[in-house]
Amino acid sequence: MAEIVSQGPPVSQPSEPRLVSAYRAFTVNHPLVAYAARRFGIYLFTLWGSITITFFFFRLIPGNPIDAYIQNLQTAQQNYSVHASQATVQYYKQVFGLNGNLFEQYYHYMYQLFVQHNLGPSLLNYPTPSQFVIARALPWTIGLLGTATVIMWVLGVVLGALIGWKRDKAVSEFWTYVTIALSHIPYYFVALILVFLLSYRLNLLPSSAAYDPGYSIGLSMGFIKSVLQHAILPAISIIIIGVASWMVGTRMLLVPMLGEDFLTFAEAKGLKPRHILTRYAMRNCWLPQVIGLGISLGSIFNGNIIVEQLFNYPGVGNLFVQAIGQLDYNTIMGIVELAIFGVLTANLILDLLMPALDPRVKYWK
Repeated sequence: MAEIVSQGPPVSQPSEPRLVSAYRAFTVNHPLVAYAARRFGIYLFTLWGSITITFFFFRLIPGNPIDAYIQNLQTAQQNYSVHASQATVQYYKQVFGLNGNLFEQYYHYMYQLFVQHNLGPSLLNYPTPSQFVIARALPWTIGLLGTATVIMWVLGVVLGALIGWKRDKAVSEFWTYVTIALSHIPYYFVALILVFLLSYRLNLLPSSAAYDPGYSIGLSMGFIKSVLQHAILPAISIIIIGVASWMVGTRMLLVPMLGEDFLTFAEAKGLKPRHILTRYAMRNCWLPQVIGLGISLGSIFNGNIIVEQLFNYPGVGNLFVQAIGQLDYNTIMGIVELAIFGVLTANLILDLLMPALDPRVKYWK
């Protein structure tokens, strides 16, 4: 007879935690929501980490704005006594969040930023909060750089597609060499040439400022006309080099696809060349170009420092240089954090739009 082996009660396998099981079931049933939640979590973590690194980077720089201001007063006024105003110095250090050790300052700054939604007073325009100082300069930067970025992207993609599509033509080869040469020229060099020719020699356009000082800011036709006239030179200097760069990039994306089977098949069906270019060839160029546009738009919040300095344009880049000169921590960090926020937010929006732009993106994994 076969030996009967007694078996005890079945050993229970360690069950998966209920929370983890529910999470996995949710990700399987709602892949798009899970994808968006992961991207948003990464976005928040990266934003917090970037702000933290920015804070410690600037606070580890020797000196602080109050001491620098007192030193300037001593240089300007030989009879100025620092010891007689220690109470005033301590008061302003407290106002600017410079009291305590580094971690106490960090806690104060993060509480002030995320709870009170306040960057602190600006040393350049005390006691005006830094966010108001930045908000006054931000529309000028967005208006100039935002418009210039969109214009140069549209022109660059369209013209780059045309010279790539007609790559065997002599005119296309000529413009290819021209755009490659222009894309390596610094935009401020073009700006200097434009100022010399159009402003000083021909006296056609103003060379500095954002509007005529004779106008007050408003919606009057005179003020709007003055703003547009003052924006032409800095905008053109950015657009010329930007269009050349986008043209080179679009041509590099388009040319390797010419001669592919799907284009040959479309041509064999009798489709018009314009239809083949716009509906077939360009579809493979849209994704990287749209991503590049999104990142470029997200980067305009830090301003174009050289162009704004060259044209004395009252944008964020010009404000950033002034804040560095005065060691205005709150304004400097506000501008840097605004630039970080713009780039990260643009990347988040692109991540969320990626499944719609490219079906190959497997967002459920």
